[in-house]
Amino acid sequence: MGILIVVIFSACLISYLVLKIGNSIWWKPKRLGKQLKLQGIKGNHYKVLLGDMKELVNQYKEAWSKPSNLNHQIAARVDPFTHTMVDKYGKVSLCWTGPTPSLVIKDPEMIKQVLINKQGHFQKPYINPLILVLTKGITTLEGDKWAKHRKIINPAFHIQKLKGMVPVMAATCNEFIDRWRSMINPEEGSCELDIWPEFQNLTADVISRTGFGSNYEEGSKIFKLQKELVTLVIEAMQTLYIPGFRFIPTKKNRRRKELDKMITSMLTDLIRKRENTIRSQESQTDDLLGLLLHSNYQNNEANKTEDLKHGGMAIEEVIEECKQFYLAGQETTASLLTWTIIVLAMHPDWQEKARDEVMQACGRDSINFEAIKNLSIVTMILNEVLRLYPPVIAHYRHTYKETKIGEISIPAGVNVTLPTLLMQHDHDIWGNDAEEFKPERFSEGAAKASKDAFFPFGYGPRICVGQIFALIEAKVALSMILQNFSIQLSPSYIHAPHTVMMLQPQHGAHIILQPRY
Repeated sequence: MGILIVVIFSACLISYLVLKIGNSIWWKPKRLGKQLKLQGIKGNHYKVLLGDMKELVNQYKEAWSKPSNLNHQIAARVDPFTHTMVDKYGKVSLCWTGPTPSLVIKDPEMIKQVLINKQGHFQKPYINPLILVLTKGITTLEGDKWAKHRKIINPAFHIQKLKGMVPVMAATCNEFIDRWRSMINPEEGSCELDIWPEFQNLTADVISRTGFGSNYEEGSKIFKLQKELVTLVIEAMQTLYIPGFRFIPTKKNRRRKELDKMITSMLTDLIRKRENTIRSQESQTDDLLGLLLHSNYQNNEANKTEDLKHGGMAIEEVIEECKQFYLAGQETTASLLTWTIIVLAMHPDWQEKARDEVMQACGRDSINFEAIKNLSIVTMILNEVLRLYPPVIAHYRHTYKETKIGEISIPAGVNVTLPTLLMQHDHDIWGNDAEEFKPERFSEGAAKASKDAFFPFGYGPRICVGQIFALIEAKVALSMILQNFSIQLSPSYIHAPHTVMMLQPQHGAHIILQPRY
């Protein structure tokens, strides 16, 4: 009798597991796919378990195996799979991330509805645990926790606070420019430079100094460790993900864990010291960490409660936001500056126009906030580069409840891809010259230029909190480079934009600098 019970129980358990697995990899995907296709959405047929992953990987491998022509028609190379889907099926199309249906939406009005997310039905999709090793900051949060962090962080990025950081940005840029001048070959009157790692180092220095003020050196050490951690995480993400493998004590897994502990420990010490000085009013709060801690302290004082929903951030949360400063603040601006320099080397007429404007506004003097406020040509150029080469090429969401966007009802359990780069290259929106570099299209501002379809920093309540910081830093750095150098593409430059977290040059960004004065 006992054996019979065990056999029946085992049979029931096996049947349950078979049904559960069958539902996950067959019935549920087929049901969701049918619901979407009945609404007229065209797309790929579901392939059991893998979906379109094999095709996606092959398309990326093929696209990235050869360089692009020296023009701005980069969408098919940077995001080949999404480009193919839109080209084949239209501005709303269906593909498959494994057994999960994915909608690609390129219609700007529908994209805005998703990003505004009034009902809260769209959230971030599943996040690879390796990403969470880098940060569990605001970009990974949802709901009340996200709202609390955003409220506390916002004051640190107020324009009046950022205005006071311009001299620090300029001083950091000046050190790099002095070093570049020292590299000039006296005989040739020029030097060749890979500007991509240079800008990564520059923006890391800027975020270290504006982030940690007088504790710049400690912040810089933390960021160097963070950079090593980023490299290890990206390397792991480019291999086949095996659940739980990150816990196996391989050499690289141990190093990732060690780096994470070191970074957390150093940030904890730094934050504790600053908290004490802020409470005793012995410390200025004009750097990002000070402003963040001051805002957090004020929020705690205003909400004397144990309910963390209304109180401030715990030290562990502040640590994660400091990590976020580095990841977002460094990579985004480095990408923007790199592509701006490459584009201006490709378009020397606009390089001269921008230089003339900078020289008229500042001459050989140091860059200041009032000067960069009036750089209209530089602003037009940066906007056009952000349109053609947005640092983040797409936004990703997941439906946790059934919701309606436009005329489409999207069931729960569907991924949504919002391809920013493809939309900003769209001929229907920008005209037949959409893939040409024409900064004059922004002469009357972004709203008139884009028909409200230009949002390289996102849109709605989750728009990038650091976008003004990034643009101010880019204007300072670009203006100072134009003051001091002429830029040409090196004969060794290979035009090969691709994306690894941010849009970046696959083979570096080799340029030739010639001193101007």
